[in-house]
Amino acid sequence: MKGLLFFVLSLAMSVTVTNVIAAPIPWLDLVDEASQTYEDPYRDLTQKQLKDLIAVFQLRQRFERAKEEDRDAIQSRLSKREAELKDAGIDIDWLIAQRWTVAERRRKAATIGNQSLDGTQITIAGYTIPAPADEDGVQYVYLVPERGMCSHMPPPNPNQMIRIRSVDTQLPQLIYTPVKVTGQLAISPSAEKIHIVDGLQEMKATFALDLKSVEVFGNADVVNLPNHGSNPFLKRRPDAKQAQPE
Repeated sequence: MKGLLFFVLSLAMSVTVTNVIAAPIPWLDLVDEASQTYEDPYRDLTQKQLKDLIAVFQLRQRFERAKEEDRDAIQSRLSKREAELKDAGIDIDWLIAQRWTVAERRRKAATIGNQSLDGTQITIAGYTIPAPADEDGVQYVYLVPERGMCSHMPPPNPNQMIRIRSVDTQLPQLIYTPVKVTGQLAISPSAEKIHIVDGLQEMKATFALDLKSVEVFGNADVVNLPNHGSNPFLKRRPDAKQAQPE
C-alpha cells in the first residue's frame, strides 16, 4: 500500500513539473553585461557643452576649407566656443580624439549578446513586427521590447531585437501584437530593410529564435535599455555631410 502511494505521489509530482510554464526572461538578460561598463567621457558633459564641442569640431573643419575672406568670422565663433569649454575645464582636443574609441565601446554595448543564452531555449515577451516570408514560405517577425519601436520610436539596440523564424506555427500579422514566445535562441546577427507603417526601416538584430510556441496576450512585461550610441558627434562619419553650427 505504501509502495502504491509513493508511486502515485511521484507520478503527480512529475506531472506538476512537466506542466510548469517557464516565466519570460527580462530583456536585459539578452545583453552582454561585461560590455555595458566602459569609460565614456561624454557622459560628464552637459547638453550645452556637448553641443559646443560638436560646434568646435565642425568650425575647425570649416575654417580649414574656408576662403581667406571668410576665416575671420569663423575664427571668431570658434574662439568663443573654445573659450567657454576651456573655462569649464574641458580638454577639447582630448575629447575630440576620443570620439571613435568611445563610439566603438558604445557599438559593442549595443550589439553584443549574452553568450550564455546562445543555443538555449527561452521564453520572452514583447511586441511583433511582421517581416516578409522567404521563398519557401517560412514566416518571420521581429520581436521588440516596446510598442512603437521602429516606427513612431527609434529602433532598439540590436541586442534588444530578436528575429523570429517559424516553419509550422502561424505568426501574428498585425504590427505590435503583444506576445509571449518560446523557442531556441541563437546569437546570429542579421540586418534587412522592411516596410513599416510610413517607410523603410533597417532592422538590425543580434538574435534569432526558432519558434516553438507563441501566445498572444494583453500586457507584456517588457524592459528597454537606453539607446547607446545615439550621440550625433560619435555617429558622424568622416565623409558624412555635416550640419552647420549656430
